[in-house]
Amino acid sequence: MLYIVPTPIGNLEDITYRAVRILKEVDVIIAEDTRHSGILLKHYDISKPMRSFHAHSGEHDIQTILQLLRDGKNAALISDAGMPGISDPGYALIQRVITENFSFTVLPGPVAAPTAVVASGFASHHYLYVGFLPLKKGRQTLLKELAVLPFTIVLYESPHRMLKTLGDIQTFFGEARRVSVCREMTKQFEEILRSTAKGAYEHFSAKAPRGEFTLVIEGA
Repeated sequence: MLYIVPTPIGNLEDITYRAVRILKEVDVIIAEDTRHSGILLKHYDISKPMRSFHAHSGEHDIQTILQLLRDGKNAALISDAGMPGISDPGYALIQRVITENFSFTVLPGPVAAPTAVVASGFASHHYLYVGFLPLKKGRQTLLKELAVLPFTIVLYESPHRMLKTLGDIQTFFGEARRVSVCREMTKQFEEILRSTAKGAYEHFSAKAPRGEFTLVIEGA
């Protein structure tokens, strides 16, 4: 059995009792970054064999994990933060598990996108999760399409691309479009900036973006 186990997006206390129990009971834990996940596992006194599965993992890695399942082993798939498979390399493994009819179950748990939507105060009954914007090809076309949609939009962004994205939001959505920039959510230095696209750009121009970002944009 493969268990899809969400892990905290920041604060290590944001994990369910069930998730901790499963991580303690499985035969192996499959992690995006074993060193990073090791911090969480050590915090909860979990000592299990670990395998890495990341963006550069290939067919050999998938087959190794599938063989564990064929051998009757129980495995837990975790991400660096949040739900495995959401803007996460675990998606490829989950696809193969489904295709080859292995048993698996998904535990509920923390996800950055809906957490940021609620924190923004924007309409939450309909929202579109986009994940990371394309770096080049198709970026402008997508931004033009998103700018006219009537519902809340959620993006993930890295700190070194945050200013570029806020600049693009000004260009395609307009300087006055309301945004909520959630930085380091649930962590000690959490920051939630509710502003306009222009105001957010000016804020992070004066204060270099650092940490993990979730950007929420109000609908047209």
